[in-house]
Amino acid sequence: MSKKILVICQHFWPENFRINDLCEGFFSRNIEIDVLCGEPNYPKGEWFPGYSAFRNRREIHNGIRIFRTFEIRRKNNTNLRIFLNYMCFPIASIFHLPELLKNHYDRIFIYQLSPVYMAWAGLLMGKLSRTPVVMYIMDLWPENLYSVLPFRNPLIRGILMKTSSDCYRQADKLICLTEAMRRIVQERTRKSETNLCVIPQCCEKLYEKPFPVPELMKRFPDGFRLIFTGNISPAQDYQVMTAAAKLLEEQHCRIHWIIVGDGMSCDDFKELVRKEGLEHCFSFEGFHPVEEIPGYTYLADGLIACLAKSSLLECTIPAKVMSYIASGKPLILAMDGEAQNLVNEHQCGFAGASGDAEALAENIRKLYQASEEERRQMGENARRLHFERFERDKNLDKLIDFLFSD
Repeated sequence: MSKKILVICQHFWPENFRINDLCEGFFSRNIEIDVLCGEPNYPKGEWFPGYSAFRNRREIHNGIRIFRTFEIRRKNNTNLRIFLNYMCFPIASIFHLPELLKNHYDRIFIYQLSPVYMAWAGLLMGKLSRTPVVMYIMDLWPENLYSVLPFRNPLIRGILMKTSSDCYRQADKLICLTEAMRRIVQERTRKSETNLCVIPQCCEKLYEKPFPVPELMKRFPDGFRLIFTGNISPAQDYQVMTAAAKLLEEQHCRIHWIIVGDGMSCDDFKELVRKEGLEHCFSFEGFHPVEEIPGYTYLADGLIACLAKSSLLECTIPAKVMSYIASGKPLILAMDGEAQNLVNEHQCGFAGASGDAEALAENIRKLYQASEEERRQMGENARRLHFERFERDKNLDKLIDFLFSD
């Protein structure tokens, strides 16, 4: 008899999040899946075609049943709109419990992005139905919030810390992305070793095989191509990329920055590039479905990612870094902690400190001046690391074993 899981996450298909691939992985292993999520409007804050606050509330996608809650869209991604978007899902999702409680689930699986409060319905349902609840922590709260909205008021920070920690304590099991994150979570929750697990945020298999796209190759035929993919928010520190680009221009390094993605800071990024007179260096490609990203990574001489300086972010490895490693191309990082150590230790590229534009420019220059063979070897080192530690199917099996263990 197959197992049955209720997955709770504010974001799901057709939005681009790793939970989509994870659910398809569950389903391929004969696990029945229901998903409780919101109406898709991320990252631009506009409804996806065919959706609105009250449309397409019930769907089936690739054999997965989808229950969608009412949601206030992010719209122009102001702090107020993001706050309203953050809080509407936790509240609206609770109203679905009478319907969902009629089903028998073997596990409730919370894929916890921001905010942690998206877990409320799952935690309450776990208590009411006596079903074990497992939470996979993608964004550790409230620390992750501070990388976007730097609250300073001690009362607000105290409330956020207490309510976030309460959510983590109420889950039966917790999954962390890194060992450093696990230590923080264990200290805050006092959970036993058996109820904590470390499983990296593995990327989709499609990233393992970058492929040529004739139209892209025609548009970007030559030169040194440095590619960024994914969400553009304050946490990605687009300012340090722009500053590094300015330094490299002054050193007469001809770098073509190709930015593939969107997000709340995309317009600010474009405006900063314009103010610095760097439009000729940058191509902003906008949002693209995950299936199209390997066409861009195929072009890359290097793949770049930056993170704002934060004690929390030091203990995470961003999703884009995992897909970069799988792509088998050299990495350029400006981030502290786990990700920096990983890239430098395994010689997958060059990684320096968060916020250090001079170090970032120097690392890009080193890759720019490296031979084709040296770049190829860095890419091979990345690919080897991926298959040894971060390959999707191995880690999916590990996750399922932990999910259903007693």
